[in-house]
Amino acid sequence: MAASYTHQTAGKIVGGPHCTRELAAHLRLFGDIKSALIVTQPSMIRQGIVEELRRQLSAAGIATEIETGIKPEPTVQNVEQVYDRISGQAFDLYIGLGGGSVLDAVKLLSVLATNPASVSEMIGTDLVGQAGIPTVMIPTTSGTGSEVTPNAIVTLPEEQLKIGIVSRHLLPQLVLIDPVLTVGLPQPITASTGMDAFTHALESFISNKANPLSDMFALESIRLISRSIAEAYRDGSSVTARERMLVGSMYGGMALTSAGTAAVHALAYPLGGKFHIPHGVANSMLLPHVMEFNMDAIAEDRLACVAEAMGLQTGGTKAKTADRIVAQIRSWTKELHIPQNLHDYGVTERDVAPLAEAAAKVTRLLNNNPKQVFVQDMQALYHKLLP
Repeated sequence: MAASYTHQTAGKIVGGPHCTRELAAHLRLFGDIKSALIVTQPSMIRQGIVEELRRQLSAAGIATEIETGIKPEPTVQNVEQVYDRISGQAFDLYIGLGGGSVLDAVKLLSVLATNPASVSEMIGTDLVGQAGIPTVMIPTTSGTGSEVTPNAIVTLPEEQLKIGIVSRHLLPQLVLIDPVLTVGLPQPITASTGMDAFTHALESFISNKANPLSDMFALESIRLISRSIAEAYRDGSSVTARERMLVGSMYGGMALTSAGTAAVHALAYPLGGKFHIPHGVANSMLLPHVMEFNMDAIAEDRLACVAEAMGLQTGGTKAKTADRIVAQIRSWTKELHIPQNLHDYGVTERDVAPLAEAAAKVTRLLNNNPKQVFVQDMQALYHKLLP
């Protein structure tokens, strides 16, 4: 467990069904807001959610513009192209309405407006010089927890890798956690984003930087997601299950804020960067194999805590507890129909070595892993997904 630790998160969090209807009232904390940019996805427009927000803001005297140009797993170039398009307008507020890609991009658009640096120059930790335009985050998937983290992830096509930007200046001022917005999520997105959130919590709990604050959020995230992911997948209309997933995802984000994710994410980044495998799917594929690899380095009491939070039997040896955890993860991937074969995405045996070399560069996350992962270990882990 880390000798010292810090925790930082969003300025204000509002949750509950239909809490987005209260957005205008909560904007009072920003002072005099005259104009806002809503960055979102076309699906949110089709569902009428964007128009509902626009009417609410208009009634409060706030003019709005809409931007839908952020792509899934956005590249540096995509974010900067969108910024170039909007930079001629002075917005008092940026609102992110969507999944993790949208929320991450809004953070970056915000600081691009107030810093002379490019996105590429911000890559790393604490390289954003000053605060950006105030932001509001409204997640519509239960996966990344981006709404409460100081992180933004971008894709570097030239390196075929995804990489992080970490800064306190990326933290939003207001977050609205409205489970009703996630009711219409398709099953594949429910599955992949839900397992992504579970991975955040589990990796944070076993991280070398785990601490009392991250443990609290991680275990509650594991508990909520374990008891609701299958129900949310089977019955997407269950607001109760959706709320548990959304809060569990947020807690996972809070956990990783101070503890960080580890080898699963490090190995997943090249799969997204080179083969465009959705991040949650890549994490889900890798999670049982990386956990098996890590098990002998995880303390017995930590494993027992994870098993208990997952609702599993906790008696017996450390090995039996570890087996139960991995077995449950494998069971979920089958029940949620998450792919388990990299061949389905065009990955071949000859790709394994360059994938491992790319993953080895993600030292920010690999250093958090409870067990050292060498390049040959990474190759063996990828091979397990090439049956």
